Amino acid sequence: MSAKQQSETPSELATNLRSTTTYITGHNAEGKAIVHSTRPASWQVFEGGDMGFNQIFTNTFPADLNNDADVKYHDDVIAGGKLGLATKNGVVCRMVDFGPQYECMMHRTKSLDFGILIEGEVELVLDDGKTTLMKPGDITVQRSTIHAWRNPSTTNWARVVFVLQDIKALVLNGEKFGEYYGKGTEGVLPSGNDDDE
Repeated sequence: MSAKQQSETPSELATNLRSTTTYITGHNAEGKAIVHSTRPASWQVFEGGDMGFNQIFTNTFPADLNNDADVKYHDDVIAGGKLGLATKNGVVCRMVDFGPQYECMMHRTKSLDFGILIEGEVELVLDDGKTTLMKPGDITVQRSTIHAWRNPSTTNWARVVFVLQDIKALVLNGEKFGEYYGKGTEGVLPSGNDDDE
């Protein structure tokens, strides 16, 4: 698919970032590696187009790759439209684009998150009031803390790839810390992984 075709995807965000494609590998009948499928970005738009999610891949953990069960699982979850930020007993890989000056709500997921900054700059904002500026290539290991993301640029978009893995219940000083979405979360569904332990 050409870059021009990709940019015409109806759910594409109006950003200064390039369109992306996900290449899912697999095996042919002889056991040789192949590209199983090629998928252009498909964006879920939030906040009037100031932020968007591209669901790259979602699966159980550990994943079952036999007979493409993992691909079928991902496709079923996405088609069902009920995916929260994280997922129970599973992993979510998501690309998030943040518009200039955009700051998301303070939130916590019941998950261990790896946030890899691909383009632009973002500030990690924690509930202790501190911010940390991330630059391309920086990685945040988010351990179920209350946080927000802010794009400090007045002109450029920022892009982060997040991988969220479900965790056991986090208990500190006798208090169980679960998912918390705070204010401004219209359209973000609960993850459904707070009912364990």
